[in-house]
Amino acid sequence: MYSADWCGDCRRSKRLLDSLNVKYKLIDVEADRTAADKVIAINGGNRSIPVIMFSDGSHLTEPSDKALKQKLRDLSII
Repeated sequence: MYSADWCGDCRRSKRLLDSLNVKYKLIDVEADRTAADKVIAINGGNRSIPVIMFSDGSHLTEPSDKALKQKLRDLSII
């Protein structure tokens, strides 16, 4: 998950993943310029976070809890 400490949507997504016991790697876009550049590339020039990458190569940007849960179900993670 590409994230930043100041991001409320990031905190919400982390809370959901934690509550579902889903393991994830947190990448701080403030501390890692390469990560920030990747987020911009993924989002067509926008620095929208969180960006949550999945093992199937897909991603969600700023997902609602409902959309994130559905994606996790689709991938049989939960």
